[in-house]
Amino acid sequence: MATIRYSDKDLKEFKALINGKLEEAREDLELLNGSLSHKDNHGTDDTGRTFNMMEDGSETLSREEVAQLAARQQKFITSLQNALIRIKNKTYGICRVTGKLIQKERLKLVPHATLSIEAKNAQS
Repeated sequence: MATIRYSDKDLKEFKALINGKLEEAREDLELLNGSLSHKDNHGTDDTGRTFNMMEDGSETLSREEVAQLAARQQKFITSLQNALIRIKNKTYGICRVTGKLIQKERLKLVPHATLSIEAKNAQS
């Protein structure tokens, strides 16, 4: 019995989509990390005055939120990189629970998905 998988043409399309998302995600992460490392610098940049008006508590919370966003972004990048490995191995788009193909529409929205909607709903 032949293994069910996406065609090389489909995989190439998904790879282009993922590489685009990966580039955006890396840029976002860089901005978040830049924001974290320059948060205490109330220099001459345009945002300096707004930070001075914030209370210390809200600035800390905001810093924690930025750190959480950065961590979430890093996890997203790792998921996308793992998806590229699955494309290379030609296992991309196969549900890790059911073994069936994940719908193209789902993969276009969530390119790093490893579960079909059926398997995802069964988890809930």
